[in-house]
Amino acid sequence: EVQLVESGGGMVQPGGSLSLSCVASGFSFSSYTMSWVRQTPGKGVEWISTINNAGNRTAYVDSVKGRFTISRDNAKSTLYLQMNSLKPEDTAVYYCDIMGSRGQGTQVTVSS
Repeated sequence: EVQLVESGGGMVQPGGSLSLSCVASGFSFSSYTMSWVRQTPGKGVEWISTINNAGNRTAYVDSVKGRFTISRDNAKSTLYLQMNSLKPEDTAVYYCDIMGSRGQGTQVTVSS
């Protein structure tokens, strides 16, 4: 059974940083492409970033390019998202995603 546990969210002022983690279990983590998505009320689910299984290819939605960095540690079965220069519009619940399976999410709130 796929299990994903996100952590690292919180409240931060605009311009601040947060680092999210997602610990995966129940599948061969190193074999799969992983993604981060986020959800806000009324806006649905938005894809943020994807990283291939080897960790050497990444992709980002335009709105976070240059501010967010996705990475992974296959030895630890952990996915990361480093978020810098946060903006109020980044406020959302963030989920790691493998083929539509997600964890409980972690809330990120950017507010002054």
